[in-house]
Order: sequence, then C-alpha cells, then structure tokens
Amino acid sequence: MIAEKFEILTQWIAKGALVLAALFLVLMALHVSLDVGLRYLFGKSFTGTLEVVSFYYMVAVVFLPLAYVELQQEHISVDVVVGRLPPAVQLTLYLLAGVLGLIYFGMLCYQSYLDAVRATVRMETAMANFKFYLWPSRWALPVGFAAMCLAILANMIKALRQRQAL
Repeated sequence: MIAEKFEILTQWIAKGALVLAALFLVLMALHVSLDVGLRYLFGKSFTGTLEVVSFYYMVAVVFLPLAYVELQQEHISVDVVVGRLPPAVQLTLYLLAGVLGLIYFGMLCYQSYLDAVRATVRMETAMANFKFYLWPSRWALPVGFAAMCLAILANMIKALRQRQAL
C-alpha cells in the first residue's frame, strides 16, 4: 500500500515536471518565432533571446522530463544478453542497475544542488550586453535529478512487487 502511494506520488511529480518542460518548450518556440518575426518585419529583435533559450528553456526541456521517461521505461537499454537469462537473474541485474542509477543520479543531484546554492548566493550572471542572471536555471538540474532518483526507486519497487525486471 505504501509502495503504491509512492509510485502514484512519483508519477505526479514526473508528470508535473514533464508539463513544466512542455511549457518551457512552448515558450521557447513562441520566443524564437517572435524574435525571428520582429527581425524580419522590423529589423529589430528581443535582447537576450540566445541567452534565454540557451540557459533557461533548453536546460528545463532537457532535465525536467528525465523522471517521466524513466517511469515509461523509454531510456535507451540494450538487453540482448540479459533477455536470455532466467527471470530471477534478470530481476537481480535490474535491481543492481537501479542501485547504480540511484548512486549516479544521487551524486549528480547532490553536486548540482551545491552548484545551484552557490550560484544563487552569488546571484550568478553571464557575460552579455545586459545583466543576465544564470542562477535560476541552475535549479532545473537538481530538481530533474531528484525526480529521476524517485522514478528509479519507484521502478525498482514495482519490479520487486511484480517479481520481474521491467
């Protein structure tokens, strides 16, 4: 029962992050389209379009949906050899890979969190024609990696409940 509630919570978090990433994708498309339209029609463009697209939109679009993709088991995997092994061995290897994934993404989450805190305290900016704050975009990484850890853990629990590798 607790495992099912954890899976549901993880699905909500992953879907929320996916929706946020989709929103950033739509904003990016509108921003770039307006910028191109203004430049073509009036010879003027928005200041900082390249920076906003590169440092805000792209970062969110790449890192926020990681958990959703994991829950859907859509990350790249090659199981040519493992697929021929007995189900118990497949489950063991799946859980081992999950533990390694938790360690890997946990370390990425921790380090990117430290980087985001440092950038926020410094009010980190980028060199541009104007004052462009980078620190808000730094938070997409720890959020995406933390959600990824939750998704890996939820998939591991699901595999244990079903007694088979996903």
